[in-house]
Amino acid sequence: MPTIETFRIPTRRQHVPTARHYVRKALADWGITGDLADRAVLSANELVTNAVAHCLVSHARVRVTLILCARELVLEVSDPDRDRLPRPRHPGPDEEGGRGLALVAALADAWGHRQEPYTKTVWARFVLTPAE
Repeated sequence: MPTIETFRIPTRRQHVPTARHYVRKALADWGITGDLADRAVLSANELVTNAVAHCLVSHARVRVTLILCARELVLEVSDPDRDRLPRPRHPGPDEEGGRGLALVAALADAWGHRQEPYTKTVWARFVLTPAE
């Protein structure tokens, strides 16, 4: 049976550090530290930042879910702006943003998104090594 931790934050940039804190705490509670925790927290930072920056639904909340199942950790970030799907960009060297999804792709073993009736979810999957 999977272990699941879910929390919500307002769609405001000032709450992104709160999401990072909750993710790191949940992972530590599960005994996940080190490189895997760092990669998951950084991925959460990028996905939550994207959700906060691009969700156009007023007074929305971003849902962050961590699922630990067998040898896999799944991070899901959902928001109610279901039709604004993530698109990887190829920013120029002088652009400040646009690298978040590329970073998630580099940190996670897989990533993707799905549309649900009232939300979209962007997910990242991490395979746990025997030591983790």
